[in-house]
Amino acid sequence: MRNGEDETGKVILVTGASSGIGALSVRALALAGHTVYAGIRQIATRNATAVADLTRYGTDHRVDVHAVELDVTSQDSADAAVDRILAERGRLDVVVHNAGHMVLGAAEAFTTEQFADLYDVNVLGTQRVNRAALPTFREQGSGLLVWIGSSSTRGGCPPFLAPYFAAKAAMDALAVSYAAEVLPFGIDTAIVVPGAFTSGTNHFAHAGAPADADRAEAYVQRHQPLMSDLGKRLAALIPSDADVTEVAEAVARLVAMKHGTRPLRTHIDPSRDGSEVVSAVADRIRADFFRRIGLDSLLTAGSSL
Repeated sequence: MRNGEDETGKVILVTGASSGIGALSVRALALAGHTVYAGIRQIATRNATAVADLTRYGTDHRVDVHAVELDVTSQDSADAAVDRILAERGRLDVVVHNAGHMVLGAAEAFTTEQFADLYDVNVLGTQRVNRAALPTFREQGSGLLVWIGSSSTRGGCPPFLAPYFAAKAAMDALAVSYAAEVLPFGIDTAIVVPGAFTSGTNHFAHAGAPADADRAEAYVQRHQPLMSDLGKRLAALIPSDADVTEVAEAVARLVAMKHGTRPLRTHIDPSRDGSEVVSAVADRIRADFFRRIGLDSLLTAGSSL
């Protein structure tokens, strides 16, 4: 694919695609007619069931989906995944950065090693995959980076999710910088901003816990029943008809858009935590600043509302 050519039938890599938004995005993109590689770690063991489900989905719906071994904490794994796709398809058009992990608990009770591990998955993982994929994008003169962010970056983020929120904020800052740097190579950037979906994903069910049990207990004692009720409090903000598949559908719509027409951010936030309002201001200020220092050429039409 080159800019200006037919925008259908792309080759796409989705990271963290064993479940949740990643798995849903793989299926939505495949139904739209794309060839989709689901990046999943430990495909022969831990996630063999997810791979079997994906294969069955491809057969039942007659779509072009494939599982590819991908551990975003390993540069070798990221390189191997992209190399396999290029060997089989001869190109790669879209990367969807979805891999991530959530933790739940008092910030102080998480060790620095836990913070580093979370950052390794949620932030450095995107860097590894970019370093594997971007040489091909640059050579093609085309490509799209889709980043699955979080409304917590600029919205009304609650406490007790600090390591996860900090990592998501770092990822957002990285995505914004990349947007300007890769644009001259014909590469688009789109940041999808989901709100808190308390059902339809395993985010809360599989959230990690603090390693320092003594410090965690001190906060539990002081903040009960708030901590145990946090999930319920968030769920109460979300309409009963909210469906996390809306995020996957937003990804598919962005992929279908022509180069240069995609918005920088797309918010899917049924809880309406305010992220969309703050982001609109922040992105406009960034665009104004770019114009003041003569970097207009690094702004797409969708850089701000």
